[in-house]
Amino acid sequence: MLLPASITRRALRSAPQSIRAAARPAAWASPRSRSVWDSHRPAWRVAEQRRPLSNTVRTRFADVEGKFDPRSLDRESDEVDVCIVGGGPAGLSAAIRLKQLANEAGNDDFRVLLLEKAGELGDHIVSGNVMEPSAINELIPDWLSEDNPNRFENATPAKEDKMRFLFKNSSIPLPKPPQMNNHGNYIISLNQFVKWLGERAEEVGVEIYPGFAASELLYNHEGVVKGVATNNLGISREGKAKDSFERGMEFHARVTLLAEGCHGSLTKQVVKKYDLRRESQHQTYGLGIKEVWEVQPEKFQSGLVVHSMGYPLPTDTYGGGWMYHFGDNMVSIGLVVGLDYPNPWLAPYGEFQKMKHHPLYKDVLEGGKCISYAARTLNEGGFQSIPKCAFPGGALIGDTAGFLNVPKIKGTHSAMKSGMLAAEATMDALAANVDKGTIFLYDYEDKLRSSSIWKELKQVRNMRPSFHTPLGLFGGIIYSGLEAYVLRGKEPWTFKHGKADYASTKHADQCKKIEYPKPDGKISFDILTSVSRSGTNHEEDQPVHLQVKDWDKHAALEWPKYKGVENRFCPAGVYEYVEDDSKDLGVRFQINAQNCVHCKTCDIKVPDQDINWTTPQGGEGPKYVLT
Repeated sequence: MLLPASITRRALRSAPQSIRAAARPAAWASPRSRSVWDSHRPAWRVAEQRRPLSNTVRTRFADVEGKFDPRSLDRESDEVDVCIVGGGPAGLSAAIRLKQLANEAGNDDFRVLLLEKAGELGDHIVSGNVMEPSAINELIPDWLSEDNPNRFENATPAKEDKMRFLFKNSSIPLPKPPQMNNHGNYIISLNQFVKWLGERAEEVGVEIYPGFAASELLYNHEGVVKGVATNNLGISREGKAKDSFERGMEFHARVTLLAEGCHGSLTKQVVKKYDLRRESQHQTYGLGIKEVWEVQPEKFQSGLVVHSMGYPLPTDTYGGGWMYHFGDNMVSIGLVVGLDYPNPWLAPYGEFQKMKHHPLYKDVLEGGKCISYAARTLNEGGFQSIPKCAFPGGALIGDTAGFLNVPKIKGTHSAMKSGMLAAEATMDALAANVDKGTIFLYDYEDKLRSSSIWKELKQVRNMRPSFHTPLGLFGGIIYSGLEAYVLRGKEPWTFKHGKADYASTKHADQCKKIEYPKPDGKISFDILTSVSRSGTNHEEDQPVHLQVKDWDKHAALEWPKYKGVENRFCPAGVYEYVEDDSKDLGVRFQINAQNCVHCKTCDIKVPDQDINWTTPQGGEGPKYVLT
C-alpha cells in the first residue's frame, strides 16, 4: 500500500531505519518487484509523484538532437544543521555525539542527517576486527552491560595472541610487540557493530538515509562547502534518461562531515580543492581481502587472535595475514597486501588463496564452510600522511582522513574518536557563530593534535616506512622491533614514504611472472565464486561508475607495459583484457562494473591513474555478512 501523500518529511525522519533502507526508487528494481519498493518509498518521493513541488521543474529540456541533460532539472533540497556522508564507525559516532550534545542542551530540533550509499548500514563495511573499546566506552558506556537491554551482544573477548612468520610449509613464532597486545579488546564483526550503532543513533534522533549515494559537493558563492547532492537515478548506460529517471537531491548543511572510509570519492575532491595535503606526505594503501568461515567445533578456539608475516608474499612486498576466532565457531581470515608492491604479475587475491593452504590456516579451515567474502583498501600512511582535516564548511573524519594504526592493526577506535571530536568542535563552532556565517572547525584540528589519536600514530610513525629500506621485509622487521622495544617513537627523525603506490609498479618484462595454482573449491576458490559470496549487485543499464574516458587509449597505455595488471590487482574480476584480433594490440579492454565490491584498489593502483572510482546508484554494491 502506498504511503499517503499527506505524510511529511518530518514524519519520515521518525520512521525506523528499516523503512528508509527500503526507500529505493523504482529505477533500482525489476518491473516485477517495483510495487514492493514503491510501498516503502519515502513519503516525500511519493508525494512528489502525486503533486508538483514548487522547487522542482517537471519539464524535460532536450537539445536540438533530442538529448536530455539531467542538469536542466532543478533538484529538490533539504536544510539540516549537520550532514554526515558515510555510515561507518566515524560517521555514526559523530552523529550520536552531536545529538547527545544537542539533546543535553534541550535543542531537540537540531537536525543531524547521515547519508549512506549502501542499501543498509553495514552492507559495505569490511574489517578484521579486534576492537580496542576506548572510544565506544566513552560514547556509550553501557554498550556491553547486562543491565542494558540494547547492549551489543556479539563481542568476543580476545583471550590469546599468536604471531608467526610463515615459510611455505612451516612457521616460527615471532615476539609479540606491545602494540599487538589484545588483552581487554574484543573480536567483532564490524558489519554487525555498525548496524547496532545505527540503531543507537536513531534512538537519539539521528536521521539515517541508507541507499542515498552522495556524489557531489555543493559550494556557495564564496567557495565554501554548503552540503552534498545525491546522484541521479534512472540514467542508461549511454547516459540517457530512462522512464524511471529521478533527479538527485541536495542536502544543505551548516557543517558537512565526510566519513567515507578509505579513499573517499568526495574526500579526493575536497583535498584537491583546498590543498589539504600541502603539509603532509602522500597516502599509501593496503588491500585487505577477507573471508568468514564456519569451522568445525573442535577446531574453534574462542578469542584466539593470530597474525602472520612472510609466506606467501615475496620479500619486496609488505603485508600479512590474520585469523580471528569469534562468535559461535566463526573464523575471520584475511590477508593485507601493501599496494606499493612492485611486481605487476602479483595478484593479491591469488596470494590470499595460497595463504589459506598453509598448514597454520588450512588445519583450521579444513572441513569448514566459507560463508562470506569481502575486500577493501585501507590507509597505511599513518602520521606522515594525515592531511589538514578541517576545510571551509566541514571536516574529514575517520579512515577517510587516515587514522589507522598500521602496526597495531586497529583503526575503529580512532575513527570513532575522531568523529566524536569533530562533533564537539562542530557544536562549539555553531554556538559561537551566531551570525550564521562560514564555519571553520579550527578547534577540531586542535583537538586532534591533543588527542590519543595523534600520540598513538606519532609513536609508531616510522614502522611502516621502515619496510622501504634496501633490506626490505627483514630490515623492516628489525627496525620495527627496535622501535617497539627501545625507541618507542621518541627518535628525532621521521621517515618518508617511498613512491606513490601506482608509481611503484614495475614493467612486466622487469619482473618474474607468477603462476597461481588452480583453486580446489574447498579451501581456495575462483574469483567469481568469491564475488558471489559478497552479495554484490549493480543494475547493468547505468553509466559505468568506474570512469575511464577512453578504453582503447587506456589499453594502449597499460597493456604493453603491464600486461593486464588491472585484472590481477582487482579482487572482484572487474577488469579484463579479452583477445580481439580487430584491435592493434590483439586485446580489448573491458570493465565488468557489476562485479565491483567498492574496494577502490583500481583508483589507487592503476599505473597511469586514469581510472576514477565514482558512486553508482545508491543502494548498490556489496551486501556483506559478518564482515
